[in-house]
Amino acid sequence: MSAIVWTAAGSLVAWLWLLLGQGLFWRTDVGLPTRREPDDWPAVCVVVPARDEAAVLPASLPSLLAQEYPGRAEVFLVDDGSSDGTGELARELARRHGGLPLTVSSPGEPPAGWTGKLWAVRHGIGLARARGPEYLLLTDADIAHAPDSLRQLVAAARTGGFDVVSQMARLRVESMWERLVVPAFVYFFAQLYPFRRIGRRTARTAAAAGGCVLLRTEAAERARIPDAIRHAVIDDVALARAVKGGGGHIWLGLAERVDSVRPYPRLHDLWRMVSRSAYAQLRHNLLLLAATVAGLALVYLVPPVAVLVGVAVGSTAAAVVGGLAWLVMTGTYVPMLRYYRQPLWLAPLLPFTAFLYLLMTVDSAVQHYRGRGAAWKGRTYARPDAVVGDES
Repeated sequence: MSAIVWTAAGSLVAWLWLLLGQGLFWRTDVGLPTRREPDDWPAVCVVVPARDEAAVLPASLPSLLAQEYPGRAEVFLVDDGSSDGTGELARELARRHGGLPLTVSSPGEPPAGWTGKLWAVRHGIGLARARGPEYLLLTDADIAHAPDSLRQLVAAARTGGFDVVSQMARLRVESMWERLVVPAFVYFFAQLYPFRRIGRRTARTAAAAGGCVLLRTEAAERARIPDAIRHAVIDDVALARAVKGGGGHIWLGLAERVDSVRPYPRLHDLWRMVSRSAYAQLRHNLLLLAATVAGLALVYLVPPVAVLVGVAVGSTAAAVVGGLAWLVMTGTYVPMLRYYRQPLWLAPLLPFTAFLYLLMTVDSAVQHYRGRGAAWKGRTYARPDAVVGDES
C-alpha cells in the first residue's frame, strides 16, 4: 500500500475512534438534565461583566431583568472601564424596562496578575455576596435569556445536586462566515470536552461555557473562585476544573433558549475570537502546538486530500479509504448543523473550516511570542505564561 493509503487508513481509524470512543461528542441532545421545581426558591444574584457593550446591551440586558423567577433575584452589572457609555445605558434600560433590581458598579483597573474579565467578575461576586445568595449566575453581556432561563437553571441544579450548571449559548449564525465557522467552533469544543463526561463525577473532564454559568456560592468559596483562577484566559474551563477538582458536581450542555446576540460578520472577527485563547488552550507549549497541527492535518485534511490524490493517480484504495473517513467526519458534523438550523451541504466543507482553525491556532502562538498575548475587549495581557498553572 502507498503512503497516502496508509495515511488515509490512519485517519479513518482516528475517525472511528472519535465516533465511538470520545463520549459521543457529536450528539446534540444534551439539554438541561431532568429537573423539578423546588419547594422553596433560593436567592440568586446575576453577575454581568461588561466592557464597551453598548451595542449589544439593548438586546440582552432586558432579558435578564425580565426573568420570571419565583425567588429573590437581582442583577449586578460590572462596567469595566467602558468608553461607550455601557454603565449609563444599563441604568437607562433598567428604568425603561423595569424587572429585577439592577446595580451598576465599576471595579477600577485590575491589579497585576488578573485578567480583566475575572477582575470584573470578582468585583461583582463581592457585591453579590453581601446579599447572601445560594447561587450566582455568571453571564456575559451579549447573552439573551428566555424568561424562564434562571428558573430552569436553578431547578436543574437543585434536582441534580449540581454545583455548576452551565449552558453553551447558541451563537449567532447569520453571515456567511458565521455559518461556516460558528457551528464548527461548538463542534470542536464538544470534541475536546465531551458533554456527557463532564457531568460524571468519576470523569476528569471538566468545562463550562462562560456565557451562562449557574454557580453555587458555597462551591465558589470552597474553590476560591475567582481568585484561584485569576490568571486564566480560558476562564470558564478553569472555573469548572477548580470546582470539580474540589469535589464539586458540574454539568454542561447545549442551550435551547439562551442565545448570544454578538455578531461576527467578518472572518476577521471570528479569527480574533478563536486566536485570542487558542494557544492558551495548548498551555503555551510548542510541542503541543506541533502535535495539534499534525493531528488536525491527519484527522481533517488527509481524507479529502486522499480522495483527490486517489482520483488523480488512479488509486482506488486511497480514494475509497479517504472517502470513508470523510464520510464519517461529515456524518458526525450533521447533528451540529441541525442544531444550528444550517443547510447540510456545509457538512462536507468541515475540512476547509478545520484548516482555518489550524491557521488561527498557529496565529495565536505567533501573537503570543510577539508579546501581544491574549486580550479581552481591547485590554491585552502580554505573555500570560502563568495561565499554564491554572489550566493544567
